[in-house]
Amino acid sequence: MDDPVQPRSAEPRPRRRDRHGRGMRGPVAPPQVPLSASRAEAFTDLVQDSVERLERRWPQLAEIDFLVLDVPPTVDGGAGDEEWASTVPLGGTISASEGRPARVVIYRRPVEIRTKGRDERAALVHEVVVEQVAELLGLSPESVDPRYGEE
Repeated sequence: MDDPVQPRSAEPRPRRRDRHGRGMRGPVAPPQVPLSASRAEAFTDLVQDSVERLERRWPQLAEIDFLVLDVPPTVDGGAGDEEWASTVPLGGTISASEGRPARVVIYRRPVEIRTKGRDERAALVHEVVVEQVAELLGLSPESVDPRYGEE
């Protein structure tokens, strides 16, 4: 009893749709494209752009560390809590000490909350950086950046 072998069809089988919603795997865009930068990375880039802009005029800023922290540290008890609760700092300075350079700290979340778009955020970041550098150098913000307050 020889059964003839049914030849396979030359037609490809239809592809099934992805029922689990996995779709394309891996990153959507290459890492050098701004789409793949996180909000924290984009904010750090804004701070770095501002610092580079100021370093052209003030080369000594290369000796200062610029840090980005998410939020300012909290204050526990004691006098001044009412004042602290009403104003959240956007940045701060730490003077140089033994073996440590001076530092300028920019707080990401308070700045992000006060701005709506990238351009507005970039302007506020630059303003905060200028104010903190001015405080550290003992100068007015206008002398650190003549365009301070214009943006």
